Amino acid sequence: MKKTKLTPRRAADNLFTYLALIVMSVIFLFPCLWLILASLSKTGSLYDFKGFFPQEYSFQTFIDLFTDDVNRLYPYKTWFFNTLYVAACSALFGTVLVLLTGYVMSRFRFQGRNTIKKTTLVLGMFPGFMGMTAIYIIMTQLGLINKLESLIFYYSATAPLGYMVQKGYFDTIPATIHEAARIDGCNDFQIVWRIIFPLSGPVLAILALYYALGHWNGYFNALMYIEDRNLQPLQIFLREILVLNQKIDMNADIEELEAMVARVQMAQTMKYSLIVVASVPMLIIYPFVQKFFVKGVMIGSVKG
Repeated sequence: MKKTKLTPRRAADNLFTYLALIVMSVIFLFPCLWLILASLSKTGSLYDFKGFFPQEYSFQTFIDLFTDDVNRLYPYKTWFFNTLYVAACSALFGTVLVLLTGYVMSRFRFQGRNTIKKTTLVLGMFPGFMGMTAIYIIMTQLGLINKLESLIFYYSATAPLGYMVQKGYFDTIPATIHEAARIDGCNDFQIVWRIIFPLSGPVLAILALYYALGHWNGYFNALMYIEDRNLQPLQIFLREILVLNQKIDMNADIEELEAMVARVQMAQTMKYSLIVVASVPMLIIYPFVQKFFVKGVMIGSVKG
């Protein structure tokens, strides 16, 4: 292979490109590093910093997140597993449903198919909050209010509305694969399970990560459907500890004032470690899913 000669202009372009990438990397990585250092500070406060680094390091704030609930005011461990349960189940059911919907709309021809496609596109133009009242009434009639299953049901039921991307992916799969499977005696379920799912590795990975990340960070629907504090997800706690506990009402009675002081103290000492821990699950999942994004699973699917 002939090597490209490095000219002064090309060298200057490469230098400028790398410098720009380094500057952008520092800009994006600096807040992350600063947040991690703050979470490792012994007091959990930025005021304990000596320059850019904390004066003392400690993992105590991370330990307290799972062991100290401040008189049941902050059952962090319970909220963490609530969020994990909702995100995992919603991602699983939502991914399967949207893949099945995309497959049906791609491979089957039936009356009303184009009407469904047009209706889906039109509904996608309206914001989701327009159906809040109707959805809340449905949840009430189904007896799902104040249950984690209400969030799983809502997330899973609305996932198939985004089937268009999956339909486009299935349209790229050669029809000869389906014809060959039919000749071999496969039914629709066997085709989906043995052929479509194995060939849809990248789509499965993207959907699972997308749904898991979205449901892990979601809190608005939990505010509507979950009233029991022990059933609420982690993000409500995160919002509360970062936003709502910054002020103390001096006109409150003694018990309420003590509870406010406890919440503010905990918010100040644990909020940075809380942000780090809340980000860890998605950071762990992403490297395992990333390899599927560029994997050429369609190579060799059709033999000439």
